[in-house]
Amino acid sequence: MASTHSAGSQVDYPTRDGRLMGETPLHAGILWTTVLVLKEWYASDPMTYVSGNMMMYYVPGDKYKHVSPDVFVTRGISRDKTRDYYLAWEEGKAPDLVLEITSKSTRREDLKVKHALYRDVLKVAEYFLFDPRAEYLKPPLQGYRLTENQYVRITPVDGRLPSDILSLALEANGNELRFFDSAAGQWLPTHDEKLARVEARSQQLETRSQQVEAQNEQLRREVESLRRRLAGES
Repeated sequence: MASTHSAGSQVDYPTRDGRLMGETPLHAGILWTTVLVLKEWYASDPMTYVSGNMMMYYVPGDKYKHVSPDVFVTRGISRDKTRDYYLAWEEGKAPDLVLEITSKSTRREDLKVKHALYRDVLKVAEYFLFDPRAEYLKPPLQGYRLTENQYVRITPVDGRLPSDILSLALEANGNELRFFDSAAGQWLPTHDEKLARVEARSQQLETRSQQVEAQNEQLRREVESLRRRLAGES
């Protein structure tokens, strides 16, 4: 198991817990798509850290007290600090938001163990669960907000779950998780969608360049034809 040495400590905190990233390729894909979308959302904010599938320790010196959130967002800490794992006491706080991409096999852990840990120990302000295969959660996307030390279910607005932390709304679209910017009235594009838009724009520019070159060539031929006629008349 890979490990690195924690500064100022005699404890080696493992960087992996030996478990697969995501229960299935579908779960893993949603995890990293979500991380990329939220990283882009906070691209201009160097003091918001977005990550996922990272070992998180919350008791100094105890490498057995850990959790590995699928996706988490922490405001007020440096985005650019290199981290092999997350030490809550060194960061000065736990995440503000956690999202678990859940399944039937992780049902007890996500609904009981992590639910209590995020609520009572880490004091995570918002906790979301997404069951992309709708194996057990009804509805498959659910969210909780910490209110007076208790998790209170977030009420949907227009079919979406608003997040105060993100200033976005989450919505399940089949087995996809999407984020809606209510202020702009639009969905946040996924990484693949952004690439597709860039490629489409590049193709448009290439087509336009070819059209301009063809027009210039036609103009050159017309000018050359005019010159020959004028030379013949003189």
